[in-house]
Amino acid sequence: MTEFLLLGFEDLGDQQWLLFLLFLMIYIATMVGNILIVLLVVVDYHLHIPMYFFLGNLSCLETCYSSTILPMMLANLFHGGQGSISVTGFITQYNFFGFLVISECNLLAAMSYDRYVAICKPLLYTVLMNGKVCLQIVAGSWATGSLATNIAIYLLHQLIFCGPTKINHFFCDFNPIVKLSCSDTHTIKLVSVFLTALFSLLPFLMTLTSYGYIISAIVRISSTSGRQKAFSTCSSHLIVVSIFYGTIMIVYMLPEAEALQDLNKIISLFYTILTPLFNPLIYSLRNRKVKVAFRKAVAKFCAFEII
Repeated sequence: MTEFLLLGFEDLGDQQWLLFLLFLMIYIATMVGNILIVLLVVVDYHLHIPMYFFLGNLSCLETCYSSTILPMMLANLFHGGQGSISVTGFITQYNFFGFLVISECNLLAAMSYDRYVAICKPLLYTVLMNGKVCLQIVAGSWATGSLATNIAIYLLHQLIFCGPTKINHFFCDFNPIVKLSCSDTHTIKLVSVFLTALFSLLPFLMTLTSYGYIISAIVRISSTSGRQKAFSTCSSHLIVVSIFYGTIMIVYMLPEAEALQDLNKIISLFYTILTPLFNPLIYSLRNRKVKVAFRKAVAKFCAFEII
C-alpha cells in the first residue's frame, strides 16, 4: 500500500461547498486572531509578563495546529470531499498533529497553574513564575508532545496494512488508521489509551484543581462586581478547556464502535477546528491589556500611514 483515501464529508454531497466556505472563514479568523496575539505579545513590552508569554505560545501553537489540518481538509472539500494521501504524508500529518495537540494539553494546564499562583499566592508569584521557570514549562510542554508522538509513530510503523485503503475521517488521525491494519492492534490500542490518559486526563485534572482553588479565592472577594467579573473569566476558560480535553478523551479513551464513527468525526471538529478559533477570543481578545495593546498598535500604524 502506498496511499490512503480520506473520505472526509462525502455524505453531504453538494452541501460540501457550504462546509468549505464555513471552514475557510474559520481558518482565516483563526489565523488572523492568533497571529495578531503573537505580534502584540512580541511588540508591546507591557505584555512581557508570564501570563502573556503563555498566551503568545498558545497562539503560536494554535496557528501551527490549524495549518496542519485545515488546508488539506479545505482542498479535499474543494475537490469533492475525498482526497488521497500517501502513507508517508499520513504519518507526517499525524506526527505534527499529535505533537501539537499534546503540547497544547500541557500548556493549558501550565496556564491554569500560572493563574492559580497569581490569584492564590500573589506574594510568591515573581519567585514561582520567573522567566527561567516559564521557559522550562513551555519547553517541557513541547518536549512532552514530541516524546508522546514519537512513541505513537514508532508503534504505527510496526503495523501491516493489506487493505482496505478508505479512512472515514477528514484528517490523519490515530484510531482510523489503526482500524485498517491487519496486524494485532491490541497492544497499540492499550498504549494509545494510556498516553491519552497521561497527556490529556492528567493535565485536565490539574487544570480543574487549579481553577477549584481560584474559584474558592474568588468567593472571598468582597466586591460583588469584582467577583462577577472573575467568575465570568474563569467560567469561560473552564468551558473552553473542558470542550478541548473532554472531546479528546471521548475520541481516544472510549471503546470504538462502527455506529459511532460519524459521531467521533463530528466530535473531532471541536478540538481540531473550534478550540483554535475560540482560544484567542476567550483568553486574549477579551483581556483589557490586550485590547489596549491592540489600540496602541492600530494608532501607531495609522500615524505611520499618514506620515
